[in-house]
Amino acid sequence: MNAETRIKSCLVIGAGMAGLLAARRLQENGVRVTVLDKGRGVGGRMATRRFDEGVCDHGAQFLTVRDKRFGALLDELCAAGVVREWAKSFPDDRGTLLPDGNPRYCGVGGMNAIARHLAAGLTVQCSETVTALNVEDGRWKVTTAGGLSQMAEALVLTPPVPQSLALLDAGNFVLPASIRGELETITYDPCLAVMALLDGPSRIPEPGGVKITQPPIAWIADNRRKGISPAASTITIHTTPDFAREHWETTQEEIARMIFSEAERWLGANVRNWQVHRWRYSQPVVTQAASFRMPCLLPCLLVNSAPPVVFAGDGFGGPRVEGAAVSGWAAAETLLADGRANQ
Repeated sequence: MNAETRIKSCLVIGAGMAGLLAARRLQENGVRVTVLDKGRGVGGRMATRRFDEGVCDHGAQFLTVRDKRFGALLDELCAAGVVREWAKSFPDDRGTLLPDGNPRYCGVGGMNAIARHLAAGLTVQCSETVTALNVEDGRWKVTTAGGLSQMAEALVLTPPVPQSLALLDAGNFVLPASIRGELETITYDPCLAVMALLDGPSRIPEPGGVKITQPPIAWIADNRRKGISPAASTITIHTTPDFAREHWETTQEEIARMIFSEAERWLGANVRNWQVHRWRYSQPVVTQAASFRMPCLLPCLLVNSAPPVVFAGDGFGGPRVEGAAVSGWAAAETLLADGRANQ
């Protein structure tokens, strides 16, 4: 660790791509890091669900690469057998295929496999719902619903921004009004994910994903053709944001009925079992770069306080898994740079 680096310990909230890469970078530089996540496992929106004999990716469907550093990470993951190329492009529901030459990558066995690989060697505590963030004696104190209490010299917040703000509100830390106002302009679209186990093959063509141009469906994928559900045919359907907003409080049974009716041409078989997952903060619509009136040099936000707190995630790095990754690295490097501002 750089001798000039002040922090020796850090708490990272959220075990998605941003949180895991921030934690790995900090730990590589000698910082004692603990990652807390409310989920039963790591991954966040890199989510894979198993029910009956089927497997479904029901959050992020694939990875793309624009950033050189993220590309190097994917090369490592591919070499380790954790990630593979899925396709160059996908058709839409009119049969149009417009390859752009950019590979789409997926996790071998599911997107969650990527997060589990990145979490290896880290101290990660799952099923810990953080209820409050407080400052005591110049350090951050995190309290969870299960009674866990931990302290550290720095804090990295990677949940969707509204959730991070709610955690700060439940404690004794008050953000400067100007910074809070900017953070509140970062907004997200919701999505309803409907997963189904079929009694036979679907009509979804190779390579196993279709972009839908007519609402209420935005995307439909065949997880068996994707290569992650070898024992059963399963499909994942993502709704449009407008449908998710309109039907956020609708029962799961009614959501499934409506979506299966709309997806009938793609099913090709009977639905044996199904599940619904609600992503309240599926994808950022307005990100830091678009919302902040002040220029942002890094895809994260350091609040200059003692102790320091850094906001990170796809709301800062961009609405892709890659954006979350770049933001996680930036959060760690901002702390390692001894608190230099990112504005």
